[in-house]
Amino acid sequence: MMTELNQWIPWMDGELAWVAQIFIIVLVTAFASFFIKRLLAKMLTRLNRTSTRWDNIILQSMKQPITWIVWLQGLDIAVDIIYAQTQNVIFSYSGPIRDVGVLVCITWFLLGMVRGAEQEFTSEADQIDQHTAEAIGKLVRLAIIITAALVVLQTLGFSISGVLAMGGIGGIAVGFAAKDLLANFFGALIVYFDRPFLVGDWIRSPDRNIEGTVEKIGWRLTVIRDFQSRPIYVPNSIFTSIIVENPSRMVNRRINETIGLRYSDLTSMDKIVSQVEAMLRSHEAIDPEKTLMVNFNEFADSSVDFFIYCFTKTTKWVEFHQIKQDVMLRIAGIIEANNAEVAFPTSTIHIADPITVDNS
Repeated sequence: MMTELNQWIPWMDGELAWVAQIFIIVLVTAFASFFIKRLLAKMLTRLNRTSTRWDNIILQSMKQPITWIVWLQGLDIAVDIIYAQTQNVIFSYSGPIRDVGVLVCITWFLLGMVRGAEQEFTSEADQIDQHTAEAIGKLVRLAIIITAALVVLQTLGFSISGVLAMGGIGGIAVGFAAKDLLANFFGALIVYFDRPFLVGDWIRSPDRNIEGTVEKIGWRLTVIRDFQSRPIYVPNSIFTSIIVENPSRMVNRRINETIGLRYSDLTSMDKIVSQVEAMLRSHEAIDPEKTLMVNFNEFADSSVDFFIYCFTKTTKWVEFHQIKQDVMLRIAGIIEANNAEVAFPTSTIHIADPITVDNS
């Protein structure tokens, strides 16, 4: 290297000529790094005006790694010159260090690409949802890191076949020791890909005492906040063996109530039922496309009962109860308008024959 530089720059002779060579190499490297940064910045400015985002993702991902590669190459040349002059063994490792540095930069670039792609896929409503994109992104990043680690080991002179053999034996041991951890990991994958619930959904399980709003879906456990604001930490493996209800995905909420009238109001039952049904069908908050029933249902112990069965258009809990309250008050008004009353539990004692008392 020093001989080649002496041929390019004939005046560079003497005992300290190699110092000047190193200075020039570092200066050229700094200039090249600065030039590449400015060039990429201008290209990014131009590409921001285009409709596609993938070119921006590629350039943004390579912006930092490529400047580090330039510095690695420049410093490697400078270290070679130092080693040729000093013969210090520590400088003989510049080649492997450069190769490892380049591999790290390539890995850095690929991880940046994955991160940018993940953001791109979740930026539009018609793309895959955020949690699936995050799951795929984590798996791809893990594969890139493992592959990069194996290539680095190969570069440093280690046998990959030996490493893989040891990894296989170690993997079996780790698998037995951490089977619960692996079960939770695969449970997280099932949740990510099947998507029975997402962050923000209200879920519950009739099999377990679990109910609340999903706050976080991790690789080991899912955090659910119950309705007393207490966090519930659920291992993901549980979701592979229990029933999970997701009320957040309801399209309607149901009103199913039974109202009892007095037996003396039985003659008004037909009219009341008809008027209540007409009221429900014209109610602005009741979905007419769903099942709607109002029928005389039962001769109860102290009342004659009819029931209402219908669905609201809203699924919001607070709004649903406001609608239900309005419906019940309107039913009470219809009953009152027909001179009837809602029954309450009563008992009647019926004496078939009068009792006579002999006073003689």
